[in-house]
Amino acid sequence: MRISGLVSGIDVDQMVKDLMKAERIPLNKLYQQKQYLEWQRDAYREVNSLLLSLRDAALNLRLSQTFKGRKVTSSNENLVTATAAAGASSISYTIQKVSQLASAAYKISAGSLSKSASQKIDPAKSLYAQMDLLANGDKIDWKMGGYVKETISLASPANTVELSHLAGNVKWDAESIENMEIIVNGKTYRVVTDPGQLSDQTVYLDLSGEKAKLQFNTGIQGSVQAGYFVNELKKEFTVPQGGGSVFSLSPYTELTGNVITVRDKDGNEKTFTVVTGKDAPDAGEVLFDSATGRLTFSESLAEGSVFSVGYQTRYFSFGIQTYNEQGEAVKDIITVDASASLNVIISEINKSSAGVVAVYDSFTDQITLTRAKTGNFNNNPAEYGGQEIVTIGAFLNDVLQFGGVPEYGGENAKFMINGLETERFANSFTIDGVTFTLKGTFDAAQTGSPVTISVTTDVDAVYENIKAFVDKYNETIAKINEKLLEKRYRDYPPLTDEQKQEMTEKQIELWEQKAKSGLLRSDPILSGALNSFRLALYGKVENASVPEEYKFLFNIGITTSTDYSERGILVIDEKKLKEAIEKNPDAVYNLFAATGQTDSEKGIAQRLTDSVDRAMNAIYEKAGKAYWTEDQYSIGRILDDLNDRIDRFEDRLMEIEARYYRQFTAMEQAILRSNQQSMYLMQMFGGYSAQ
Repeated sequence: MRISGLVSGIDVDQMVKDLMKAERIPLNKLYQQKQYLEWQRDAYREVNSLLLSLRDAALNLRLSQTFKGRKVTSSNENLVTATAAAGASSISYTIQKVSQLASAAYKISAGSLSKSASQKIDPAKSLYAQMDLLANGDKIDWKMGGYVKETISLASPANTVELSHLAGNVKWDAESIENMEIIVNGKTYRVVTDPGQLSDQTVYLDLSGEKAKLQFNTGIQGSVQAGYFVNELKKEFTVPQGGGSVFSLSPYTELTGNVITVRDKDGNEKTFTVVTGKDAPDAGEVLFDSATGRLTFSESLAEGSVFSVGYQTRYFSFGIQTYNEQGEAVKDIITVDASASLNVIISEINKSSAGVVAVYDSFTDQITLTRAKTGNFNNNPAEYGGQEIVTIGAFLNDVLQFGGVPEYGGENAKFMINGLETERFANSFTIDGVTFTLKGTFDAAQTGSPVTISVTTDVDAVYENIKAFVDKYNETIAKINEKLLEKRYRDYPPLTDEQKQEMTEKQIELWEQKAKSGLLRSDPILSGALNSFRLALYGKVENASVPEEYKFLFNIGITTSTDYSERGILVIDEKKLKEAIEKNPDAVYNLFAATGQTDSEKGIAQRLTDSVDRAMNAIYEKAGKAYWTEDQYSIGRILDDLNDRIDRFEDRLMEIEARYYRQFTAMEQAILRSNQQSMYLMQMFGGYSAQ
């Protein structure tokens, strides 16, 4: 902070500020030059954005599907409709009859699930809790133990996979083995207990060691999903912060032990005796409620203490089998515990790999099972009588009452096309790129009216694609021409910060409109680009794939505007272009997309793409990209140099300002000394006068 002018009375700060204005004039010019170059750089980059859009439009014309759009008409859309992929042959199909539509197989349960119509089961509540409400609830074959699902990841090939449970704990009765699920990378293996039955389709359950193991015939790698049954489950509890006395297992479980040992953080152990049927536990007891799975200790356990509980759940399994398009069986085993509701079971069915949709209707109290796909996939009567949906287990067959019920639907679509009688699994199918959808049955032999499907070139779609390119080209060259012809106002240089402070926002806006005008006026890069574009468009395409009558743009109805002021705008003769497309779409495509070694051999879109690339690269060299550093492009290097010159000049101005202050300080000191001398002389002369 400076305090000056106290002696002279001069406003030194203002004088220095005024003097520095003159000194800053060269610096302001550097800042203005920098601002102008930044505007010019941004203007170049805006042009490159335009060119990129034009390049994308040209690229679209080089894609075959742009010209191979197909239009499909049906002589009777109430019976058959169709769509065609790009590139499908222009051809007609005749469908003489549709004798049968494809349908999905379905089954309806035989009767009400509940014993009483006045007291139906609640599908949201546990089935175990509603056993007395089910008509055949006693048919559920509840097992005691537990179902374990685990996933083992193998980073390298291995023939043996170790499971997490001890061999002695794994159930290996026939039903448990039958219902085990072993899936490796999506492939299902059948479990066997005889090593002699091991093959590429089976896996051997080895219970001879301490841990249960899976033995594969060949080395496997990746994800192994194992679902198997055990005699006992274990759960370890850690007492949360603040301690606690109540803990929970799954509902409807049974403990396998009579005592629970709790170990605190210091290693001290305390044993609690398991009791049931009481309102509250006595000292040293833990009360267990099987229906809720709740464990209530007689005292609060210390935070961090741990204990383990062995228990068994009630569970049952059932299966659904369907068939894939190759006629192979697709079987899924589903296991649920006693806490599962009907809604949960239905959800598990719907998520299964069998591809079946289950729906419960509360009004009729019945369930339907429907294949997710239409068609007849099981053609072997020896395979469950040719059924599409096979229900396995007492739960599906007895409790849900699907045992012995008839199956409906599950039929293929049967039709005759171009004289050939054939079938499909679904009512929608594809032949040679044309997707047909059958909507109703008919027989032309009786009605005399077959359905004709005609596939032709979608002239309108191809025309719109070409028009979109022409519109983008016209938009691009119009904007570039606007920049080339834009007037430059040299009397409106970029404003300095001081100048902006003296102006309103509107005045600044109007000034900068003038200052930014003409940034690219008569620019050689843009002028050269436009000339290159014109040569690319108007030159003859000397390529064997393009017939002589399609060698030029004007041959297909695209010409240059006769209005010179529009400076090369393209004009489309819609009728002529559509006629050319309809007559020979491949020739129109090759006119734009033909490839070759020389420019004359290349199609118009190919040549234009090359020209745009050259123009964009030239602009990149001049103005760079947003993420480039300044030393990577020419304007950036100039800006870098300007920044250095600005920094040096600002350092020089600081020195000049300091010098001015030193000079004024020296002047103040000189005036002070002069004043002191004057006061001394006045005092002296005053003394003599008094004598």
